[in-house]
Amino acid sequence: MSPSGMNRAAGGDRSRLFVYNGGFLTQARLRRILSLAGYDIRLGLPAEGDLVGIWGNSPTAHRGLAVAARRSAPLLRVEDAFLRSLFPGRAGEPPLGLLLDRAGVHFDPATPSDLEQMLASHPLDDTALLNRARDAIARIRDSHLSKYAATDSGLPPPEPGYVLVVDQTRGDASATASKGTDALFREMLVFAQEEHPGARVLIKTHPETAAGFRPGYYGDSDVNARVSLYDAPISPWALLDGAVGVYTLSSQLGFEAILAGHKPRVFGQPFYAGWGLSLDEHPVPRRERRLTRAQLFAAAMIRYPTWYDPHRDCLCELETVLDTLEADVRAWRQDRAGWTAGGMRLWKRKPLRQMFGQYGKVAFTDTPAPDDPRPHMVWAAKADPDRPAVRVEDGFLRSRGLGAELVPPLSLVTDDLGIYYDPTRPSRMERLIAARATLRDDQRRRAERLIARLTETGVSKYNLGGALPDLPPGHRILVPGQVEDDASIRTGAGETRTNLDLLRAVRAANPQAVIVYKPHPDVEAGLRTGQIEAEGLADVVARAADPATLLGHVNQVWTMTSLLGFEALLRGVPVTTLGAPFYAGWGLTRDLGPVPARRQARPDLAGLVHAALIDYPRYWDPRTSRPCPVEMAIERLSTGEVPHPGAANRLLSKLQGLFATHAHLWR
Repeated sequence: MSPSGMNRAAGGDRSRLFVYNGGFLTQARLRRILSLAGYDIRLGLPAEGDLVGIWGNSPTAHRGLAVAARRSAPLLRVEDAFLRSLFPGRAGEPPLGLLLDRAGVHFDPATPSDLEQMLASHPLDDTALLNRARDAIARIRDSHLSKYAATDSGLPPPEPGYVLVVDQTRGDASATASKGTDALFREMLVFAQEEHPGARVLIKTHPETAAGFRPGYYGDSDVNARVSLYDAPISPWALLDGAVGVYTLSSQLGFEAILAGHKPRVFGQPFYAGWGLSLDEHPVPRRERRLTRAQLFAAAMIRYPTWYDPHRDCLCELETVLDTLEADVRAWRQDRAGWTAGGMRLWKRKPLRQMFGQYGKVAFTDTPAPDDPRPHMVWAAKADPDRPAVRVEDGFLRSRGLGAELVPPLSLVTDDLGIYYDPTRPSRMERLIAARATLRDDQRRRAERLIARLTETGVSKYNLGGALPDLPPGHRILVPGQVEDDASIRTGAGETRTNLDLLRAVRAANPQAVIVYKPHPDVEAGLRTGQIEAEGLADVVARAADPATLLGHVNQVWTMTSLLGFEALLRGVPVTTLGAPFYAGWGLTRDLGPVPARRQARPDLAGLVHAALIDYPRYWDPRTSRPCPVEMAIERLSTGEVPHPGAANRLLSKLQGLFATHAHLWR
């Protein structure tokens, strides 16, 4: 966020802001960000010390300009930040940040804006700031984010070697401020063809034009054998990768072209022109400084904007906005076509609709029509191995309460190759883990912060709590019990496949150890199979104990395939596996079971955590009813701000467990 906004918000020094545009009153997010930044929106006439707020150079700005001139009041110009939302503002989606400028407006060179002054005079030489800038540029490119981020990163880009000419919306304030006319846009198109003889020319249509909101400057009359219009919702980063030249008036795509390594030819005077990073047809004489890409980004994206976190309802830094936008983008990209879903129990359907149905309908059917274009998802345990489908399962930070008690999940995983607990076939999880054998610095820091937060809060999969039992002194080995007919046992266990056999194996290998047996909570609740008499083999049976607390008081964990082994790794506890859980075989555990030979990569713990908790699951914030990053899920789980099942759900779960037990006995 901008330093001034942070100081006002922190210090309580609020300014009265008089406005004459209805959007300041009707748009709740706009009012909220301004309030958090220290501005009280008012109607009427400003007095001494008050400000007048206007929206950029909008058609209504003249009202505020006139009042400010008559009352000698300073102006606050408000604009959307450069990472705004999934869709344009005209689609109704609120912004994730604002640009609050007391000097001018960033796209209008008539008056140097706060951003221009920052670019011209701020040292921009702080190592930490520039490292943040470089990391954020890499992350934005990797996640294919842009001002309007609802782009399809899976669309194949055009054959490389083209020249990219960027269209803008007709009459937009940023185009007008750069003296954009039909003649100037035609001149730009001529330059693109003359300077790249023989090359194809793609005119990139503005997203608002493609959505039908506002026309652009180019149309069918500009198309010829070399020139074509391109309006596909492709990632701008994929489009820039294949371009041999970029031509723009003042579009933000020119800024992104600079970040992508281009030196665009600029025919207007946008904020990013004049710093030695572009070829300027109409340079701004006062802009004489030479900047690096990281310096330009640090000013424009880190120091200048006022960013907003919709989950915590507070101002935030750019990195938090990237967390939020990545979660939104992932949901849109996966769900926009809708889903068909099979193998889903009735109680799971509402949370599935919430998580996967925000941008497209979820239709429940076990047999979708052969010509149905929607992808098909199946609860992993119900999936037919011979039928292609996206498998769905609970995530690793699930809820405060058991799935078997019908507590809805805050996280679910989707896997288009297999499923994480089944080592008999490759899974998307395995590929993600292998890919995280190398991490960027920002990815490593994020994973390490997650590890610290999880160990600090004690958050685990179910978060049931429970007292720590008395533990005898000695070398303590924690042995987690499992649901014996669980799919992870059926597919991932080795020769040891029951809780009793697991305890026997641990005792045989560690005759002098203090063995602490932790029954699985579903089994303790009488909802699943796996109950054993463990007292003869275990020194302590830790019934109703908090597994996260137990991990702080043991020296090792031995397991078949339990997730508790992963949670032990997070806390630095050595793990021995007798099966092949997803975290085995990467060099982080001692593996006595049949681990797949294909697991050859050697990620460190941060890489494993990034794959398992950031890349693989999707998270849902029950408080805001929207997709969220893992950090928000941990916060909700640690504070208890999550839904709980009603009495009907608890009764249904008991009946479900009873039927499951009898079915097991009859098998």
